[in-house]
Amino acid sequence: MKYGFVKVAAAVPAVRVADVDYNVAEIEKLMSLADSQHVELLCFPELSLTGYTCQDLFKEQLLLAKAEDGLLRLLEFSRQLDVISVVGLPVQAGGLLLNCAAVVQNGTLLGVVPKTYLPNYNEFYEKRWFASAQDLNPTDIYLAGTPITLSAEPKVFRTVDGAKFGVEICEDVWAPIPPSNNLTMAGAEIILNCSTSNELIGKHNYLRSLVAQQSARTMSGYVYSSSGFGESTQDVVYGGNAMIFENGTLLVEGERFSFQPQLQSAQIDVERLRTERHTNSTFINAQRHAQAQIIQTKPVGNHPFELERPINPHPFIPTDDKMAETCEEILNIQTAGLAKRLLHTNCQHVVVGISGGLDSTLALLVCVRTFDKLGYDRKGIVGVTMPGFGTSDRTHDNAVTLMQLLGISQMEISIAKAVTQHFKDIGHDASIHDATYENSQARERTQILMDLANKLSALVVGTGDLSELALGWATYNGDHMSMYGVNGGIPKTLIQYVVRYIAKLPQFKAECETLIDIVDTPISPELTPADEQGNIAQKTEDLVGPYELHDFFLYYMLRFGFRPAKIFLLAKHAFGDAYDSETIKHWLTTFCRRFFSQQFKRSCLPDGPKVGTISLSPRGDWRMASDACSMLWLKECDDL
Repeated sequence: MKYGFVKVAAAVPAVRVADVDYNVAEIEKLMSLADSQHVELLCFPELSLTGYTCQDLFKEQLLLAKAEDGLLRLLEFSRQLDVISVVGLPVQAGGLLLNCAAVVQNGTLLGVVPKTYLPNYNEFYEKRWFASAQDLNPTDIYLAGTPITLSAEPKVFRTVDGAKFGVEICEDVWAPIPPSNNLTMAGAEIILNCSTSNELIGKHNYLRSLVAQQSARTMSGYVYSSSGFGESTQDVVYGGNAMIFENGTLLVEGERFSFQPQLQSAQIDVERLRTERHTNSTFINAQRHAQAQIIQTKPVGNHPFELERPINPHPFIPTDDKMAETCEEILNIQTAGLAKRLLHTNCQHVVVGISGGLDSTLALLVCVRTFDKLGYDRKGIVGVTMPGFGTSDRTHDNAVTLMQLLGISQMEISIAKAVTQHFKDIGHDASIHDATYENSQARERTQILMDLANKLSALVVGTGDLSELALGWATYNGDHMSMYGVNGGIPKTLIQYVVRYIAKLPQFKAECETLIDIVDTPISPELTPADEQGNIAQKTEDLVGPYELHDFFLYYMLRFGFRPAKIFLLAKHAFGDAYDSETIKHWLTTFCRRFFSQQFKRSCLPDGPKVGTISLSPRGDWRMASDACSMLWLKECDDL
């Protein structure tokens, strides 16, 4: 395991019913291939040494002895390999015959797991041949020359670097209380399922859903390998399912009904699973009494690490097929939050500062949607443009046009005179465009909005977004403050998509062109004068870095607690040639520095609805000391 990733694989070998020599040779091919690809955990189908469909041949001592010989051959073969392999075979224990999975590594039989739940319906009559683990008293046996105590006690295998895995067999996962429930409660982070499942119309979708749900419920990686081509088709057909899930998400899936052997591999992020678990109080409570035998594996080879799984560079952005649904959900949450606050305060007026930028546009659209749903007159929405020293014609015109088209009340109050007087009052040179110059404008605008709200018995609706909160890109007691903030749970990159979605709705046909131009306008606070052509001179992303990078950093730091080294690895992989390593390192360092230093602004945020899985509300998801030290994070950034 490196950077928290464990490479796992589901193998579906070619098989001949009752031909152990052939089956061992095919298993060895896939073991060798997996080892060459640096797979750490490898799962084979149920009864893979003999074939699942031997039926009454399982009563034959010759087949049982040959299966044990086959395991011995695999143990010998595995001496040259690092990969941990799980293979299926029948095992005799006293007067019982058990359907088992053997865990093999580097010439050692690490453990044997008997199947718990045996199907005995339709075409499956396993109880005709096998006993359940529930029927087994602890029994000492020799298997493939190895002394083993065979028992029903749950077994969790722990690798040298700390990853833990467990094994269950086919029907076990279909049971009301699968063994993997206890295994994961006892610490297993990855479950390997040696399976056999026949194909029926509609069954595959149910199976995929079942395994996905079990992976999600247990917050685990789940490797599922099922018997395929070569099993008997006397009455049913086996399609060879190979699937790997991580916390309910399908990472890879093989080709069903393939006539060729398959090896499907993926990297499971164990650190991500651990974060999910230790932040989920339900999981913590459920695991209190779980117990299992812990079995130590041998070290896996120290191979060079290469990240193989795809990493989405825009983790907050939904896929195209989910875009409309997600945007509607966001708007519904924002609208419901604002509506409740208006009804609770018996208020039918809001004040919004409209700059012609993305954030204020979305806040205005949420106000319009809320007023329409409540049956309030849109004239109760007071949009205020407050041009200052850096306001461009483009943003000003878009702001005015949008308000006119939406039919709200409009006001325009220039802040130039008031801020100029303020500079005189505090003795500031207006030619010095420093923080005082910029923040005085932001605070003047907030004062205007607050005082107007008092005058009109209205609420000031805040416009700042999640990305700005993370970076502290807001003026303290300026645009940082409002009476209710509707955008605080939405990152900057996602706001662009929400506004674009709204622009394409039929009811906003008239506003579409203006909304699209707002989306396409460079992001800027417009606090310093425009250039000679009247264009925006102060571009936010030139100052604090690309929002797509910061939103990426924000997601993985807050959602999973990843350290800078891992975020750096993921970002390089996700963005490819879009940013070089030095650029990513520079802005990651900026993010870490600003995230820590600006916590004091987040400690006194106004109310606002949580929208996604990440929130920076001091009353909800993120509670942090305003004077927490960033040294550890910045030191790791320096060492990248």
